[in-house]
Amino acid sequence: MQAKSVGIVICNYNKSAYVIQCIQSVLESKFTDYALYVVDNASTDDSVELIQKNYAGQLTLLQNEENLGGSGGFNRGLREALKNGHSYLVCLDNDVIVDENAIGELKKFLDTHEETGMVGSKVYHMELPGIIQQYGMTIDFENYATQAKYYNEPDHEGIPDVVYSDAVAACSLMVRREVVEKIGLMPEENFLYWDDTEWGWRCNLAGYRVASCGSSVVLHAMGAKKEVVNTFPTYYAWRNWIWFFLKYTPQEKLEQMSRSFLSSLFEIYYEGWYKNETSRMKTVRIAYQDAMNARLGKAGEDAIFPVDRREERLKALIHGKKKIFIEVNGYEITAQEIKKQIQQLSPETEVVLRYCRDYDLTFMLCSSIFHLDGYSRRDIYVDMNGCILETPEEFDRIEAFPRELEKFLFVEQPYFIRQAKMIQKKHFAR
Repeated sequence: MQAKSVGIVICNYNKSAYVIQCIQSVLESKFTDYALYVVDNASTDDSVELIQKNYAGQLTLLQNEENLGGSGGFNRGLREALKNGHSYLVCLDNDVIVDENAIGELKKFLDTHEETGMVGSKVYHMELPGIIQQYGMTIDFENYATQAKYYNEPDHEGIPDVVYSDAVAACSLMVRREVVEKIGLMPEENFLYWDDTEWGWRCNLAGYRVASCGSSVVLHAMGAKKEVVNTFPTYYAWRNWIWFFLKYTPQEKLEQMSRSFLSSLFEIYYEGWYKNETSRMKTVRIAYQDAMNARLGKAGEDAIFPVDRREERLKALIHGKKKIFIEVNGYEITAQEIKKQIQQLSPETEVVLRYCRDYDLTFMLCSSIFHLDGYSRRDIYVDMNGCILETPEEFDRIEAFPRELEKFLFVEQPYFIRQAKMIQKKHFAR
């Protein structure tokens, strides 16, 4: 019997409600020439029970005895799909809902674009359909970061039908079998995060293009990267971010790289001190040390801490206020999050995101209070990480930030460069 042309892999861990929605959306696709594989990463909720109850005979359920992370989970399914002879392989996060044409459009694109090895969907925010979460990804080797293209932009006619980039998100992508056979599976040592980034980059390095196809549309919740209970996502995001650029940055740029990473690291430390929240700064410190000592795979228990988010500062500011105006300044998602937080803390307080005449308090949103380009000491600033800037003491602290950063760089840069050279010599032959 001839294999289906497409093998679709969904990776799940403890998201029973989401994964059922994801499976159902795949089964309602107009494109039907596929086999569906769901990999469960040793979930402790009712995921397996619900999948077996609702979809027995409609998919292959692969159960891992332990949580292998996103990369290990996807790779379990991808190996099974490769064994069964599919020409194209699809990865879907469990918190994705695919449009009925999404899978078919990805296949049609690869069928008609031989130079492309990997193609992703246009990804919208689940909570804000029509607002783009990702439409391709740029890897910036000057600032050592990634940028999701068209992030948080409303979809409009001016956005291209096809976007070529350095990588696409594994929340919804299709890759040719021959590409996987050439570049390998996802890097399992990552466990979580940056695995799809490296996969896309390796695809480019192998001579294939990586595209995003606008006619393939999905919704993605993307809640996993937020610190809700503990600092679990922060550890992997930081360690694997550092590790990726250690792997692909030439030695002559290590000094520039060290300054970029150490500046970001110091900002996390300073922010933790500023807000009196230590969990995130401790996790990031361990992630940095693990990356610089090539300790990969699953994080140790000593690397993860309970979230210690403190709300006393915000409570004090909004106490007794009837109406609060948030000056959005382009940070729509952050504005919605702060509005929700205020309403939880003070249900009687009205929060408005559009200018009004009568209000008791105004919050000016910004990317980071430590990098304000001009400010007034008469305003109250709130940044994307929840830092509040209002009092004279707080303004003094942010004005001291550049001076303290330079001290930190002076002390830490020699260690970073020495370790980076050792890692590159031992693990990545140039």
